[in-house]
Amino acid sequence: MCNDYKMFLVAMCFVYFAKAFQGSYMKSSVTQIERRFDIPSSLIGFIDGSFEIGNLLVIAFVSYFGAKLHRPRLIGAGCLIMAMGSFITVAPHFFQGPYKYETTISHFPASNGTEGILPCLTIGSLTHDHEIPTCEKAASSSLWLYVFLGNMLRGIGETPVMPLGLSYLDDFSREENTALYMALIQTVGIMGPMFGFMLGSFCAKLYVDIGAVDLDTITINHKDSRWVGAWWLGFLLTGGVMLLAGIPFWFLPKSLPKQGETETERNSNVLGGEQDCFIPDNNKNSTAPNKPSPVSMAVLAKDFLPSLKKLFSNTVYLIIIITTIIQFNGFIGMITFQPKYMEQIYGLSASRTIFLIGISNLPSVAFGIVTGGFIMKKFRLNVLGASKFCITVSVLAFSLMIVQYFLQCDNSQVPGLTVSYQGAPEVSYKQNALISSCNMGCSCSLRHWDPICASNGLTYASPCLAGCQTSTEVGKEMIFHNCTCIRESPLPYANMSAVLGQCPRKSDCDYMFKSYMAVTVIGAFFSACAATPGYIILLRSINPELKSLALGIHTLLVRTLGGIPPPVYFGALIDMTCLKWGTKQCGGRGACRIYDSGAFRNYFLGVIYGLSAVFFVLWGVLYNRLSHRENKRALKAQLKAPELDGNCVSSGNGNGSSAIIKCYESPEQETSI
Repeated sequence: MCNDYKMFLVAMCFVYFAKAFQGSYMKSSVTQIERRFDIPSSLIGFIDGSFEIGNLLVIAFVSYFGAKLHRPRLIGAGCLIMAMGSFITVAPHFFQGPYKYETTISHFPASNGTEGILPCLTIGSLTHDHEIPTCEKAASSSLWLYVFLGNMLRGIGETPVMPLGLSYLDDFSREENTALYMALIQTVGIMGPMFGFMLGSFCAKLYVDIGAVDLDTITINHKDSRWVGAWWLGFLLTGGVMLLAGIPFWFLPKSLPKQGETETERNSNVLGGEQDCFIPDNNKNSTAPNKPSPVSMAVLAKDFLPSLKKLFSNTVYLIIIITTIIQFNGFIGMITFQPKYMEQIYGLSASRTIFLIGISNLPSVAFGIVTGGFIMKKFRLNVLGASKFCITVSVLAFSLMIVQYFLQCDNSQVPGLTVSYQGAPEVSYKQNALISSCNMGCSCSLRHWDPICASNGLTYASPCLAGCQTSTEVGKEMIFHNCTCIRESPLPYANMSAVLGQCPRKSDCDYMFKSYMAVTVIGAFFSACAATPGYIILLRSINPELKSLALGIHTLLVRTLGGIPPPVYFGALIDMTCLKWGTKQCGGRGACRIYDSGAFRNYFLGVIYGLSAVFFVLWGVLYNRLSHRENKRALKAQLKAPELDGNCVSSGNGNGSSAIIKCYESPEQETSI
């Protein structure tokens, strides 16, 4: 049995690692998927939320009926479904043709070392507006539905892991060890996102069609907003890891003896934990050893609604659910779009933001989870003590979140979008602002995004809009000359040439970014410290016989209301800050290429601040409820105690069944209960 305990604990650690590895890779690939399918942030948020939709479909039934069945094998089946989901997600890559990013470079090739044709005079004749209606149908492909379906299957498969796995662990481990075991599982689990984000960073640097195209013909690099990494590659790896994670659960027993339990107690509690609830006792007068009668699904279904009613009559449980939903809204919205936030505010590439999150924030989270579990065990905190601890660390984390608002960089300087052609700050959401006197005669297309970095430090939306007259070199080394718009810049002494790509941010932005990373790492630690104590509060606030159902309903509502809406409404708000939308291959609006970083920051952090304020109000209500409940429990303990503390005296029959307790706070005051 000791080996079974160890095997289950190791298997739970591995499956938590695998599902976190898989889920974090999906989060790290959001930007790549958005660009590959040319969809807005709100739609990619909906696709990301399909995981929670999968949970919603089955979690109530899995949590209730699964608790009475073979829990380890149900977890193993869930792992198989999650692996299938990953493989289905990859399918669109093999159905789609090669990725074709929007560019104007191919329209004016130049011989190596010689001057090419005139970009300013050529772009306007290449809009091909008469071809757009024909190609629009092909460009509006719905292959992203495979990603939606695969992610939803992952959500369905993940359903039994948390409620059944943790209830199984809690049933057969000592109460004082539960917090430590959970902290261990969550700590190993947090290693999954570290590897997931690092894998995402690696794949983001590889071109999406690697091995199928000549990379020398690609004129963009991984720092370009049009670049799409090999997002599909990581899903093959994470699916394989999930298959391996599910194997041990097929060999575990249905139940285990509780740690520290004597042989007599084991014989009197054959199934143990939740699995002996709802088992009818038809042999009360029998002298034969107790053997559980088979439980039919009909009996379980009959008890489902009464159990649900009993569960929702628990006010503390309801407040915990609402509080967690608010907390998850902020957390899911932040983790989904944090890479994009770092890209737009600090001018980083997608691969670098993903890598930094993986190697800095996530280890901090792991350390915070271990610290929270250690403090719970070291100081033997009760529910009220855990609640105070959670409030304290949450306030510290929120304070650091406020500091993030002031760690900002200026917008990327793009004439016609964030600055005027003279270099003065001037944000514009109108495409006509891209036209200036310096490029008016070029008949430039306003739909394309093909940025170049000029010698004056400004990024122009295309060579044509920069008024460039000639070009030399080919591919990524192409250089544009005689760009008339550079002449209007505040640096008249600058030469009038430009190179492909966006210009880097100002030097002080690097300092701001380092400060931002330091603040987020410390804030992540404080937030994670509350994870294990918060879960213990949930476990100790529900009836033991309804543990799996309570955890399942908790997960169901949190995933539904705290997991599905945030990516959608966060994404919709972020879309409102887009300054320049990309164009699909044959027309139509694609993914956003550049955002107004100031508005992005206001919307992104503003929503998180608002949710945090609601969270603290609800947590205050929860603390009052917990305090009231603990006082009632203490009073009941005093009623049954042979001796009373303080100035209380008991009168009655002495067995506590009809006693009256009188407590005196002072000689003049008396409280009768």
